[in-house]
Amino acid sequence: MEKKPFNPGPRPMQNQSNGRGPQPRHNDRNAAPNNINEHIRAREVRLVGDNVTVGIYSIQEALRIAEELELDLVEISPNAEPPVCKVLDYQKYLYQQKKKAKEIKAKSTKVVVKEIRFGPQTDDHDYNFKLKHAVGFLQEGAKVKAYVFFKGRSILFKEQGEVLLLRFANDLEDYGKVEQMPILEGKRMTIMLSPKKK
Repeated sequence: MEKKPFNPGPRPMQNQSNGRGPQPRHNDRNAAPNNINEHIRAREVRLVGDNVTVGIYSIQEALRIAEELELDLVEISPNAEPPVCKVLDYQKYLYQQKKKAKEIKAKSTKVVVKEIRFGPQTDDHDYNFKLKHAVGFLQEGAKVKAYVFFKGRSILFKEQGEVLLLRFANDLEDYGKVEQMPILEGKRMTIMLSPKKK
């Protein structure tokens, strides 16, 4: 059976073998919201990007420019008139977008805060027990909010409570850093510690 000669048809960038341009076509619809290359439906586009002359081009001309640069034509503002397309490495662009999203997610990850309560006259045994717990919390990556609760007239011992919290922070200096110095809020004096980065 005679083999038919290869004909790339209306997808001029589909069968390049440069390793860059054609690759996104397999998953571009699901990987990101952008239309790329032959999926762009506009007849003409405003072209932007590095190493290109910014201006309005027919879609065929824009595709040709992207092909010459061995890059992809990516629709970045589909609602503009005409749509804005950028010539870039689409795989690299997707990677950067994923990286940004990951960084944003990491920053917005909910921080766990563990509370440790002291009385104004906590004995050494109780203090050491709570100190051990705080070390564990900080090593797990949680913040520690330690506070002294003053009942009734024990508010007279607020200086004693401050000394206790500062001693606590000092004993934990290898595991956490002070985020907020002792502050009195109503009947509670609080100090906040965050874990040290490894």
